[in-house]
Amino acid sequence: MIISRTPLRMSFVGGGSDLPSFYPRHGGAVLSTAIDKYIYISANRKFDGGIRVAYSKTEEVDRLEAIEHRLVRTTMEMLGIAGGVEITSTADIPSQGTGLGSSSAFTVGLINVLSAYLGRHVSAEQLASLSCEIEIERCGEPIGKQDQYASAYGGLSLIEFHPDDSVLVSPLIVSRRVREALERNIVVFYTGIARSASNILKEQSSNVADDTGKQEMLKRMVKLTYELRDELQKENLDSMGQILHENWELKKKLASGVSSDAIDGWYARARSAGALGGKLLGAGAGGFLMFYAPQERHEAIEQSLGLRRVDLGFEPLGSRILFYNP
Repeated sequence: MIISRTPLRMSFVGGGSDLPSFYPRHGGAVLSTAIDKYIYISANRKFDGGIRVAYSKTEEVDRLEAIEHRLVRTTMEMLGIAGGVEITSTADIPSQGTGLGSSSAFTVGLINVLSAYLGRHVSAEQLASLSCEIEIERCGEPIGKQDQYASAYGGLSLIEFHPDDSVLVSPLIVSRRVREALERNIVVFYTGIARSASNILKEQSSNVADDTGKQEMLKRMVKLTYELRDELQKENLDSMGQILHENWELKKKLASGVSSDAIDGWYARARSAGALGGKLLGAGAGGFLMFYAPQERHEAIEQSLGLRRVDLGFEPLGSRILFYNP
């Protein structure tokens, strides 16, 4: 039995600049953190030589080609595992449509556990790049690269996407006081709306590829990423709310489905109750709303929204093998 644990992520600024419709021409950057909510994946040798995969449903097949779960099938193909394995996944938070990067966290954790199953060590860079290859190139998902790197590396980081396709992950160098204050002042709510990000990301990619105005918006969002890094290093904490707000206002203009009347209403009520800024996590349309506000305003914000509050903390580590008994 082998078990991997891989963190989900919370993205603050720059999301969308990691899409292949933008960064190869302009370069991209996001500032995000891994969080203390995880996806756990176990791998165990199967006695009869078949394949069993358990996630929200259970598949039991006798050949690799019969697996319906594309990420599992593609990962096993890439790693050269034809059968004789049982794979099970569980998550701390529902893994579909929440905006926390669950699909990429699953892929990173799956590569990690199956590599260990084969007796191979893989670095964080390998986990992230292989996950991008599986999701974007082999499975054709219309997604970017930030989630894979956030889950593989962990921590609070600036992640840069260069036109030559290289990615640089730089941990944010801030004082313990700043890091703890960020954790205290961030408050997150579940909208109860699960959505697929694919259509939003497809529209956004198309819009950015054809519209110079939207390219300029994304360029500004990239600049905001560096501005937020610099302000946090100067310990100007309230700039977090201001930059989040500007980033959210720009993001809503990138594609029609990013926000909705309900989401705009929640956001406005939170601001009236004391939030300095915020955003919807992920591509948009549902999932989790995150706000930055003084801690003493959190209760008022919660009362104004009537949504389920979810406590999320920062996670310094990326994907790890928790248990190894091959």
